[in-house]
Parts: sequence; structure tokens; C-alpha cells
Amino acid sequence: MADKIGVAILAAGLGKRMGVPTAKPLIPLMGQKLVDFPLVAAVNFCSDQSMDMKVGVVVGHQKEEVESYLKERHKNLSLDFPVQKEQKGTADALRAYFDSCPWAKDMDYTLVLCADTPLLTKTELNSLWKTLKDKNWNSIAATFRTKNPTGYGRIIQGDVGFKIVEEKDASDEERLVNEVNSGLYIFETNTILKNLLGVDSNNKSGEFYLTDVFQIGSEVGTICFDDESPFLGVNSPVQLSQALHQLKSRINEDHQNNGVLILERQHTYIEPTVQIAPGATIYPNCYLHGKTTIATGVEIEPGSIIKDSQIAEGVTIKAYSYLEEAKVAPMCQIGPYARLRPGTDLGEKCKIGNFVEVKKAKLDSSVSVSHLSYVGDAEIGENVNIGCGFITCNYDGEAKHKTVIGKNSFIGSDTQMIAPITIGESAFVASGSTINQDVPSEGFALSRSRQVTKENMASRFLKGKWSIKKK
Repeated sequence: MADKIGVAILAAGLGKRMGVPTAKPLIPLMGQKLVDFPLVAAVNFCSDQSMDMKVGVVVGHQKEEVESYLKERHKNLSLDFPVQKEQKGTADALRAYFDSCPWAKDMDYTLVLCADTPLLTKTELNSLWKTLKDKNWNSIAATFRTKNPTGYGRIIQGDVGFKIVEEKDASDEERLVNEVNSGLYIFETNTILKNLLGVDSNNKSGEFYLTDVFQIGSEVGTICFDDESPFLGVNSPVQLSQALHQLKSRINEDHQNNGVLILERQHTYIEPTVQIAPGATIYPNCYLHGKTTIATGVEIEPGSIIKDSQIAEGVTIKAYSYLEEAKVAPMCQIGPYARLRPGTDLGEKCKIGNFVEVKKAKLDSSVSVSHLSYVGDAEIGENVNIGCGFITCNYDGEAKHKTVIGKNSFIGSDTQMIAPITIGESAFVASGSTINQDVPSEGFALSRSRQVTKENMASRFLKGKWSIKKK
């Protein structure tokens, strides 16, 4: 029978040192929030170990916002939200978890995580679990050694078991210890329920420390990790920046190991939800966000920003282009300085050139919009060529209207389409036209004023140095 484990995520803190009004669990990091990272680590760990899992997120400050966000973000998970009414310490938070989650006391084990540890992964949790089971302990804590233990609880090892002394309560000798507490624990549930009863607030902070449940002489132990980085707690903007740097480096290295050519890892931002196939090339200063997928053979030049978009094989995205919720079929060429807004759907071998904006438009294969144009609320057939300065006039002040252009048509430069409008197949629209009537297939449309030239009249309009002096 699979072990049952309850996951308690402590997310009730104020986060005053962050200097922002947002609750600390909801501070953004790489397209997610701080609380998402330990939650995902726990889910992946329980999946690896084939355990039955239930999750309680202990909330307090801005509890409604934290609960609302997690319910929306993790719809596939059943989450409970026990409330820590006052900030009385970690033991008090865990008591709230057991009091409010009806299933918590029935779990075989209890995993305790902090909401502000975004570098934690299933790897550390798997190691913790394996050691607990191999040693047959009833509780285990993750620890690490650090050159600067200031602020951490010190690990005091005994012949059997260990204890944790918080810095405020430590003696001068104890403060010299460099093995410190990470705040990550796994308990046998029956054991932690008994031990919580004996935790008091007789310390310099006046708080109920969860660390007090560990005692020398008990069947408890630690696993001391060589690398302290997974346990970085984000308590300040500086630590948030450190976490961002390490996450970014880790993600980019993983992509490089999978065959993605990232030319300068330090200056490339790729969120953890982005998927990139081997054989793609990413130039420096690119930002890839959300549920973006990048296929093999894609080349993304410097300064490009891509959000929640699907980029197919062999696409070239030239420098400083911005794509959001766009679909780009194989062998397209985008940019430089192009913008694809939500609802853009490009067929194969389309060309979207410099200073072209496309919004909520479907372009079939081999459509060319090479420069200085706006295509919005449109359907354009294959092999259509659109000249410079083209505009779909899709908004009448109250509603949006569609422009439809049939395949094999030619649209001249400086042309405006007053939507709703339909241009048939193999049609020709002359440059400088404003089209407000449908054009049939194979039709020729011309809408411009007749040119009038007046000889010897320019001097009436030219001033100063532009004047033409008569001999």
C-alpha cells in the first residue's frame, strides 16, 4: 500500500523586508509566484515516490489573495487553506494545519515546506525521504553548511538525535556552528502530533518554534547537503534577485544540455514553462515567457520577446520583435521590429517584416507583409503580397470589423481597407487607394484623386532657402 503524505506549506508570513504590499508568497518570479515553486517540487516528489498526497497551504497575511491565486493556478490539485490567525511561529502554523485540514492527522507522514524557497526541487525531497526510510527515523531535517550562518538556526548534533538552536537563543559557542537548518522537514505524523503538544514560547522571540520538536536522544536525524543554494529563502529584494539569477542559470543550462544553442546564457531569460526543442538557436537578450513552445531549427535574434506563443520548425525571428499569443507555422520570417499580437495565426513561409503589427488575423501560406503595415481582424489567403504602408481600418469607434483578402491578390503600398471589406482572389488594388467597397475576384481597384500639376507655382509655397531665385 502506498504511503500517505500530507504536505504543509507555510505561507502566512508578512514579508515586510520585501518592501512591497504584495504578500510574500505571491511575489512574482519567472512567470510564477514564490509559492508555486515548493508546491510543484512537492507534487513532483510525491509522483516519483508514488505516494498519496494532500496539500494544506497555511495562510495568514492577504489570505484571500493567496487562496484565490492558488486555486486558479493549480486547478488540478485539491488544496486546503488553514489560517494562522496570528504570527506566533512555525509550530503555531503547523498546529493550524492539523486543526483545520480534516485529513491531516490521518496521513502516514507530514512534509513541511516554506513558501519562500523557489530553488527547492524534487531532488532534495527525494534524498530526504530516502534517508528517513533507510535510517528508520521518525523525523528528519534538511541541513547544510555555510560560511556565514548568521540568521540560521544552528544544528547541535548528539550521539543520537540532534537539536536546533535559533540564533537569538544560541550561546556564543553555538553560534560558531556552521551546520544550519533549512526549514525543510519530514515527520511521521503520529510523532509530530505528540511533539507539538510540548512546544512552548519560552524563548527570546516569544514564538512557538517548530524546531523545538527535535531533541537529542530522539530517533531523529539530519541529511546535510553539500549545496546550500536549493534552500535559499527569499526574505529581501536582494535574495529575490539571487534566486532569479540561479533559476535562470539552471534553466538555461538544462536547455543547453538538451541541445539548444543559447549563445550567452547570462543574458537570456527563459521561464520554466517554456519548451524548446533541440536545434533551436537563442541569441542574447531574448525573453521567452509562459507557455511558449519553440521547435527545432528556430532562430531567435537578439532582443526578441515571446509570450505564450507557438513557433514551428525553421522560423526566423529577427531582432527586437515582440510576439504574444501567436501561432507561427514552419519557415516563416518575422521582423526585425515586428509585433504579433494575440490571435495572430501565420501559415507556412509567411513574411512579416520590419515595423509590421498583426492582431487577431489569420494569414495563409506565403503571405508577405514586408514593412510598415497594420493587419488587424483579417483573413488573408495564400500568396498575397501586401505593400508598404497598408492599414486595415478595423475599428469604427464602437465595434471591430473584418477584412478578407482572397489568395493570389496584390495589394499596393499606402492602401487602406475600410472594414468590413472583402477582396476576391487574384485581385489587384493599386497603390494609394482607400477601399470601402468589395472587390470581386480578378478585379482591379483604384481609389485616388486625379493628379493636378501647375507649372511655375512652387515659389508661392516655398519659403527661405527653398525659394527658387529667378535669373
